[in-house]
Amino acid sequence: MLFNTIDFVIFFVLVITLISIIKVRKFQHIFLLISSYFFFYYSSNYLVILLIASTLLDYYIGRQIWITKNKTKKKYLLTLSLAGNLGLLGFFKYTDFAITQLNIFGTYIDLSSEIPLLDLALPIGISFYTFQTISYTVDIYRGKLTPSKTLKEFALFVSFFPQLVAGPIVRAKDFLPQLREKIDNLETGTKLRQIIINDANLKFGITLMAFGFLKKMFFADNIGLLANEVFAYPIGLDSFSIFMGTIAFGIQIYGDFSGYSDIAIGAALILGFKIPRNFNKPYFATSPSDFWNRWHISLSSWLRDYLYIPLGGNRRSHYRTYFNLFAVMFLGGLWHGASWNFVIWGILHGGYLAIHRMLLNKFPHLKIHPFFKSRIGKIISILITQYFVFLAWIPFRVSNTDYMLYSIEKYVLFDFQTSNILPFLSSHKLPVALMLLFFLLHFLVFMKPNTLKKIVSLKLRYWTIFLIIILSSIVFFYDGNPSDFIYFRF
Repeated sequence: MLFNTIDFVIFFVLVITLISIIKVRKFQHIFLLISSYFFFYYSSNYLVILLIASTLLDYYIGRQIWITKNKTKKKYLLTLSLAGNLGLLGFFKYTDFAITQLNIFGTYIDLSSEIPLLDLALPIGISFYTFQTISYTVDIYRGKLTPSKTLKEFALFVSFFPQLVAGPIVRAKDFLPQLREKIDNLETGTKLRQIIINDANLKFGITLMAFGFLKKMFFADNIGLLANEVFAYPIGLDSFSIFMGTIAFGIQIYGDFSGYSDIAIGAALILGFKIPRNFNKPYFATSPSDFWNRWHISLSSWLRDYLYIPLGGNRRSHYRTYFNLFAVMFLGGLWHGASWNFVIWGILHGGYLAIHRMLLNKFPHLKIHPFFKSRIGKIISILITQYFVFLAWIPFRVSNTDYMLYSIEKYVLFDFQTSNILPFLSSHKLPVALMLLFFLLHFLVFMKPNTLKKIVSLKLRYWTIFLIIILSSIVFFYDGNPSDFIYFRF
């Protein structure tokens, strides 16, 4: 079920209404669980079985890890959990990719026949909920988390519909206590045992959701048309066209994914649950590491805690640290999809992080140099960082190798043909105007980080006008065909 459809609006209104009627928290949780499974079934049909299987696997393994005193048995149980989750993810996401690579290899050694593809459907959200359940069992194994008290409680954590399909990736240690403890009431500053749809949560949540819909349906979907046109067949285009297409895709994927996250966080807040934010103005990052502290925060922190640190992090030699950064981003790229272009994207970011760390190790005074503390130094750092961030968006967006290499070459060489600039801008007035508006608003929010709180604090009539402006902007450019969220594919 797409957030940007009338189906979801009706579904969410019904959920809010019935939650308000039910009152008793125990039955509210049961209703939320049923609603979450319906939400998933609506889009994935029988593949909901995989969600249930992953839930049962880690619920019972988590309990056994906790009560078992034998370290060897604990490791065995954890391995079983990892094998089950990664096996599930690997089978559905990477089997056809692996078969394709074997068939390509077979052409070089003259195999008589190809292995047929299985044409497996990719279950929506599998990359997200398997990571959530993995973190649950690992945290229990590490002694940082007590297991869920009931299967119902754990199942709701895994399937909670606002963030089920495309994150943010929520940790059990953050979510489970919200099911067990009293729920924050932002309106009165008190805590309640039942879910109450109060005015403060409702106003804040709706505002956040409105921003999410604006990012997705007003900016991402309309600007994405330019990126689609450029990269459908980039061969022969000049550098300016490639550059503008790359910028357009960078805005599209940010608006699309951060928009989804905003809608998910807002919907959860209305229901009384706090989900950590997933983006923090990433296009103002001043270094590769700063970018990953701002972009897809729930994934980057997951990779840090469950891959980078177990690999040794930065506790060993410099070269081992560089390898760890490279390896984690390689796997992070592969997590995004069974395709070499995602691997290349991950390798590029791994290289950025390793080179940045190498420079800091070689020239430690750069960390405190006055130039990089100055305004001009920060601006230059942002521009350099974003140049390479947007460069990496090309392989993320373009899977055809010839198209990818050509686009990268044109982006890097920067050989603008001035005679083509005005005709290009003239024929793409709307997306270019929206791109300029996006960066202007992005800058204003960066300079005024409390913008959201100020909007929420507006008097009701002014706040309503704000919502009408956003809704009108979306409807004016909406063609009636809701587009999928990009991260549904991962």
